[in-house]
Amino acid sequence: MVSLICTLNDHRDDVNCCAFSANLLATCSVDKTIHVYSTRDFCELPFSPLLGHGYVVHWCAFSPCGQYLASCSTDATTVIWQMDSGEIEAVLEHPGRSPVRVCAFSPDSVHLVSGGSDGTLALWDFTKRSLLRTCAVSDNTLVACSFSPCGQLFVSGSSYGDLRVWNLELRQLHAAKDAHDLGVSCCQFAPQMQRGSGSDVMEYRLASCGQDSLLKIWILSYTPSTGCKMRLHSTLTGQTAPVLSCSFSADGQLLVSGSVDKSITVYEASHGTLLYTLRQHERYVTACAFSPTLPLMATGSMDKSVNLWRVEDGHSTKGACTHTTWWDEATSSDGDKEGEKTTGYSTLMPSDWSEDDVSSWLRDQGLEALVDVFKTNNIDGQELIALNKDTLSTELKIESVGLRAKLVRKIEELKMESTCTGVPNEYLCPITQELMKDPVIAADGYSYEREAIESWIRTKNRSSPMTNLPLQTTLLTPNHTLKMAISRWKTSL
Repeated sequence: MVSLICTLNDHRDDVNCCAFSANLLATCSVDKTIHVYSTRDFCELPFSPLLGHGYVVHWCAFSPCGQYLASCSTDATTVIWQMDSGEIEAVLEHPGRSPVRVCAFSPDSVHLVSGGSDGTLALWDFTKRSLLRTCAVSDNTLVACSFSPCGQLFVSGSSYGDLRVWNLELRQLHAAKDAHDLGVSCCQFAPQMQRGSGSDVMEYRLASCGQDSLLKIWILSYTPSTGCKMRLHSTLTGQTAPVLSCSFSADGQLLVSGSVDKSITVYEASHGTLLYTLRQHERYVTACAFSPTLPLMATGSMDKSVNLWRVEDGHSTKGACTHTTWWDEATSSDGDKEGEKTTGYSTLMPSDWSEDDVSSWLRDQGLEALVDVFKTNNIDGQELIALNKDTLSTELKIESVGLRAKLVRKIEELKMESTCTGVPNEYLCPITQELMKDPVIAADGYSYEREAIESWIRTKNRSSPMTNLPLQTTLLTPNHTLKMAISRWKTSL
């Protein structure tokens, strides 16, 4: 049985990826943020959200030990985060400064691979945070990547539809042309490997999905002396629109996929038997993942939500931790009982909030410890949005650095939401996704907030934020027409 136990609504735009470690869940989004939660109670960690990217975050992945989280973005970087503090450990600039669409750790954490929109593969020595080698797949966007359980091979998937097998020398060992008509969306190896027909032959299962509305399971056979072969094992047709994501359970017995038809399908992986079809998301299901240690599954969607599911089939719980969580208690008396984390604070503008509204908002952000302080100081909406780190420390006497930092981030997100809700897309800066105050036209023909594009040019080697092509000139032209249109729109509110 699969039951919905929690819904997380912290992202302000499409969710692109979900990833588990042994005790954490990470989610990333078009809103440029990564949120990190404890899987014990699904409370957000004090240092979350992570705010290091300048544009859309496409993918995130934990190192096998869970000590690090990698996230990659249109800003042409893969950022490595420390999971004990939320601090940035390293920023890996992708070769050619192409937007990075996917990244994956090797099982031993020695290597990290990243794939770019221009077809560039980058293999990194993760222990040294240094680039080992690169190669390119012509005329393709690399959108999927997964390491084999042995860590000596990895598979990439492209928007052209090919699946390619590589070794650590970035030598292509095999190519499955047109594996998915119109393009691959995701691929993942099952965690287990087994001996093949020969003594030195290893076999792996690989799941892939794509724009052809199919989920496929492949058998990859590898021999160090002769290379590898791939054969199609089964084709699963449980969804009626492009399949955007797929994931094996920790024991390899279950396979989940998410689709444009808004459904989540769960299969018995060995025989491809459809077990469940779940339809709790309101828009495309873009991400799915199983926990490696708990009977949990996460799904993310373009409806901005992440759903957490309890899986009780006896398949994915082997070797799982047995500690008690709040959702064990919530579902112990009724297996179908669903918990939901929702934002129930006032629908008024934040500046119009009462003191009680502010208290409710604090509770919903996981900042219950501050409620009494705010009530004592009669903090209403206007005072809330005027707070900063200095006033929190000197006037409200909040000693915890973590609490102060998290509150400031939440206030900034609140102000951004209230400013940009309902704003026409053409009035938002493509870099910051904020309402422009001083729009300028760059050499690529796009309009940006002056400060944002000037900073981008200083740090991104004169590349276009929208096309990643070189800017022929750094000259910026004021966009007076757009500035007047924004002013008229603001006056009409």
